[in-house]
Amino acid sequence: MLKKLLSGLFGAGDDKSPARRAAEPVEYKGYLIVSEPDDQGGQYRVSGWIRKPLPGDDDEGAQLLEHRFERSDMVPGREACDQLMVSKAQRLIDEIGDELFKTR
Repeated sequence: MLKKLLSGLFGAGDDKSPARRAAEPVEYKGYLIVSEPDDQGGQYRVSGWIRKPLPGDDDEGAQLLEHRFERSDMVPGREACDQLMVSKAQRLIDEIGDELFKTR
């Protein structure tokens, strides 16, 4: 028990747990949406990545734009969290598109 408490405090632990594993990417209008929810004691926080691959001369020359997607929404199940992440990301893509990747 003490080990679990200390690992939670200092960020150690099993990164392969189902809650932190990234879901399969969902392609939407040239973007890749990757749900990676954070397990908050049985509730899942909507979070993940919105990525956009840019064409390159070859596979090694290709670039990938990324935007970390974090929301305060909490959902009781992993599958529902993944679905909510995708729908919120799609809405964000529709509203602002490539503006996601501009630094402020």
